[in-house]
Amino acid sequence: MPMDMAEILRAREEADCLADAAAVEAALDRMAAAITARMADSNPLIYTVMNGGLILAGRILPRLPFPLEVAYLHATRYGHALQGTLLDWRVRPTQDLRGRSVLVLDDILDEGHTLQAIIEHLKAEGAREVLSAVLVHKLHDRKAYPGMRADFTGLDIADRFLFGCGMDYKDYWRNAPGIYAVKGL
Repeated sequence: MPMDMAEILRAREEADCLADAAAVEAALDRMAAAITARMADSNPLIYTVMNGGLILAGRILPRLPFPLEVAYLHATRYGHALQGTLLDWRVRPTQDLRGRSVLVLDDILDEGHTLQAIIEHLKAEGAREVLSAVLVHKLHDRKAYPGMRADFTGLDIADRFLFGCGMDYKDYWRNAPGIYAVKGL
């Protein structure tokens, strides 16, 4: 079914900007400083969760002034189940994780089921430690477990339908320079 491009354009034009490009840049700088302080001497392997983590990775990796390896993975939960950690791996982790420090980059921590399942999988594969970094922590009480947070977070944002900086609206607007909320949602 063809996409209604007028709707896609209207969604961006009418959206509420919750964090402009300057706020995102400042958040990226804070995240990079915290990641550097924690991981600079650990020879980390950085996994980007596709597709949402792509923009974050492209913007934060150049801010990390230490040697690191980069890879990607792509996983979703089977059937978008509300509970459980079974993953549908589109692209599995391919590096040897035994004894490694791993950082998982993703766009948003919403409920966190998929991110938690990815972290558990990487630990089960032998990673010494698995840390997580997200640009956006969505504020609500529906987390996979109470108080769940990424190890590194850029921005805390209201519980709305968000897009921009990796997050999408009907597969569009991942490239928007700030964090936007769909009007009325």
